[in-house]
Amino acid sequence: MAAQKTILRALSGETQPIPPIWMMRQAGRFLPEYRATREQAGDFLSLCYNSDLATEVTLQPIRRYGFDAAIVFADILLLPQAMGADLWFVTGEGPRLSTITDQAGLDRLKPASAIHETLNPVYQTVRNLAGALPGETTLIGFAGAPWTVASYMIAGRGTPDQGPAHALMAENKVVFEGIIDRLTEGTIEYLSAQIVAGAEMVKLFDSWAGSLKGEDFEKYAVAPTKRIISALKARHPGIPVIAFPREAGDKYIGFHAKTGADCVAVDNSVSAEWAAENVQKDGCVQGNLSPSHMVTGGEALVRETRRTVAAFRNGPHIFNLGHGITPDADPDNVQRMIDTVRGG
Repeated sequence: MAAQKTILRALSGETQPIPPIWMMRQAGRFLPEYRATREQAGDFLSLCYNSDLATEVTLQPIRRYGFDAAIVFADILLLPQAMGADLWFVTGEGPRLSTITDQAGLDRLKPASAIHETLNPVYQTVRNLAGALPGETTLIGFAGAPWTVASYMIAGRGTPDQGPAHALMAENKVVFEGIIDRLTEGTIEYLSAQIVAGAEMVKLFDSWAGSLKGEDFEKYAVAPTKRIISALKARHPGIPVIAFPREAGDKYIGFHAKTGADCVAVDNSVSAEWAAENVQKDGCVQGNLSPSHMVTGGEALVRETRRTVAAFRNGPHIFNLGHGITPDADPDNVQRMIDTVRGG
């Protein structure tokens, strides 16, 4: 069955007449059934660490829409929490972390081998899903890329420009690179454990890669991604990996070859036509409809969905949004997008 799964076929380089489709943040706040399950859990972190409820919210969009893949419900900041950082969520504002800005903070982080006790509930969710998903649905594991996760750990929260992380990079490169290195080691262990539990492919989300310029992009986006992918493929031969260096711009070009990624996800700050010409020539591309169409709908949604499919039709393609779906999206617009991809 695995050989027939459409997403795995795309990742192996096959061009298909109808691209497989899934959606970043497809298990999330835009679905009423998700909101009900989160209320049952009590709070976001409790939902992430309750394997039964995390399994349920992962399955909800599969039941409703029949996506070609399910991505395990978790959060990119669970890894730093497992490494010893304090993590909590502020309602309406998002995550907060205890900050790491000096050698003492770096030294307090647990080694990569010590993360699994905290993260075992995530692995159990993966095992649950491996047994519960329809046979044609691919199971995706994921993690945040080191630069993006480090930016949260250094600032203690999300920031518009990742300024605190850039400042630490400039002021104390030893500590900054130590954080990147520790996160790279932890990410390898975390994704490897997800694969052992049943993930058929994994994705690295580098949501803030676009703020890295010049040599910094090569050192802190490309190099850690390459190291992670190389280690995973050594441990798990044939495991496909999607890399998402969001807002990388012209640095999307060559990202397949530089990192070993089987697929490069592109955001909607670049056009599908540009990505087809410059990125898809090197392998599978994932993307890249603007998430705003899930809010506004209408004929523009149909038109832009068709345009995206047409742009990528001559190479391996996984249809997705250019970023995660937003809480104000209309579930009916998601169905219309899927119908357009599959029905023309």
